[in-house]
Amino acid sequence: MPDTDASPPLEIPAADAARLLRQPTAVGSPLLLDCRTPEEHATARIAGALLIPMQELTDRLAELEAFRQATVVVHCHHGMRSLKVARWLRDQGFSRAVSMQGGIEAWSMEIDPSVPRYCTGFSSPASGWYPLPVAATRANAG
Repeated sequence: MPDTDASPPLEIPAADAARLLRQPTAVGSPLLLDCRTPEEHATARIAGALLIPMQELTDRLAELEAFRQATVVVHCHHGMRSLKVARWLRDQGFSRAVSMQGGIEAWSMEIDPSVPRYCTGFSSPASGWYPLPVAATRANAG
């Protein structure tokens, strides 16, 4: 059994995140934190994730207090924002905060293909994102 006192690596693969989320520990159930925008969340989401957009986190930190000693797995689209959030949470005393490498994109590709994939930055400046047809993204996954 892993040492629950040691801080985990800052980044973990999606498969490790899925395992962690299935295993409550002595300090409580883990939390899956989605730090994407509400628009991204509406397009694709992982069941059970708590949505707190990165830009709202400082104002909403109290919502995470119950998970201070637990594992907090943070995800975004590809893993860049979640890495920043996980680092920031550790600075706030959440020593078991981790970022899921590859974000929801990796989750969709490796864990749950029913989670839609989407692109950002290729649509109109107003929206900044659009969903991709699942069949097209799977065919191009290589």
